[in-house]
Amino acid sequence: MPSSSPRDRFGIRFSMLSRLWRRTIDQQMAAVGLSDISWAPLIHLAESGDGVSQKELASLVGIDGSSLVRLLDTLESRGHIQRLTAPEDRRVKLVMLTEAGKVAVSQIREQLRHIEQQMLADLTDPQLEAMLDALELIHRRIGLLNSGSTDE
Repeated sequence: MPSSSPRDRFGIRFSMLSRLWRRTIDQQMAAVGLSDISWAPLIHLAESGDGVSQKELASLVGIDGSSLVRLLDTLESRGHIQRLTAPEDRRVKLVMLTEAGKVAVSQIREQLRHIEQQMLADLTDPQLEAMLDALELIHRRIGLLNSGSTDE
């Protein structure tokens, strides 16, 4: 019998919704010629600011370094990014958006905004704010758990 406790149901519901959300966005983006593999790193670069290390970008995107290198090769060949050697450590490659990459990010954000408006149409702004606040608390708690320090 399914549990009626919100705490017992939350994890599985959140996980299922996350997969469905991602799949829906991927399908909608693919319909206009954008795949997650190409748009997600550009969005992360725009959010993080220029000069993100390849290692940090791999972590943000959630892929291993060798997969990221191949992806960056593709994005660089399209003119969306450039890679520069970090001045303080020549072993580190910094990834930066080009002007063409910034234009692509603008187009991607517009498409994402349209898709997300459709998916969130039944929620009020106060409901969304409450959800965002709750997600931020969960994010912080997960950070504490992953660092090995909880304040329970």
